[in-house]
Amino acid sequence: MDAETLKTAFRQADGLIITAGAGMGVDSGLPDFRGPQGFWHAYPALGRARIAFEEIANPMAFHRDARQAWGFYGHRLSLYRQTLPHTGYAGLLGLSEALFHRSFVFTSNVDGQFQKAGFSENRVVECHGSIHVLQCLNLCGEGTWSASEIDPVVDRDSGRLISELPRCPHCNGVARPNILMFGDGGWIESRTRMQEENYGRWRREVRRPVVVEVGAGMWIPTVRRFGESQGCPLIRINPRDFETSAPWETGIAAGAADGIAALCRLLS
Repeated sequence: MDAETLKTAFRQADGLIITAGAGMGVDSGLPDFRGPQGFWHAYPALGRARIAFEEIANPMAFHRDARQAWGFYGHRLSLYRQTLPHTGYAGLLGLSEALFHRSFVFTSNVDGQFQKAGFSENRVVECHGSIHVLQCLNLCGEGTWSASEIDPVVDRDSGRLISELPRCPHCNGVARPNILMFGDGGWIESRTRMQEENYGRWRREVRRPVVVEVGAGMWIPTVRRFGESQGCPLIRINPRDFETSAPWETGIAAGAADGIAALCRLLS
């Protein structure tokens, strides 16, 4: 898809589908855990223990050592709360405001940055859940609840939680983030399913959508496949994996903030 075709697609569009992976948050200073060395650089205590991302991002980690697991997730929760969305979020929000049905976000990120940037809570699908929502580790039937009441304190050297463990308000068992982890048969998916139903209702109203995909990797290709399945013009922004195959798709070889800025300039 050349530049003129892309401009025409946006002029005719009535809705914007934003699909985003971990690369979306990198320009805000968030780690994307690409490879074990990158993960251990972000979490040196886990590196010293030779604990891989797949091992700590796993419900068994909470059963094995809840303070170690919450050290990892508690740090991430604090980090995401403190982080400000980069300028690319505002750029996408601006593009969507010119369209009749505005936008809907589909993201594998659990950081809540789209909502913080001003996107409606009712126009986001978090396909892997959210760190800002908790559930019971023991599946006692409580469902999910907000993490806003917890303030985790993590020891910098050991990477372990030193404040009180988050607890289920129903059974007082250990709580965990409502995030789809590796090997996770206990994730409560009802919140994400409700978001998907919201998307389905929105999508049935949109006749001429355009997809902007940002920072979606190929290791876990959920986000890429979702955008490609929509059967409409797609712009892929990625510094490495930006190639596309269909004639109605195009790639921009750039990080999130720069790529979105380039797209906005092209369409202005």
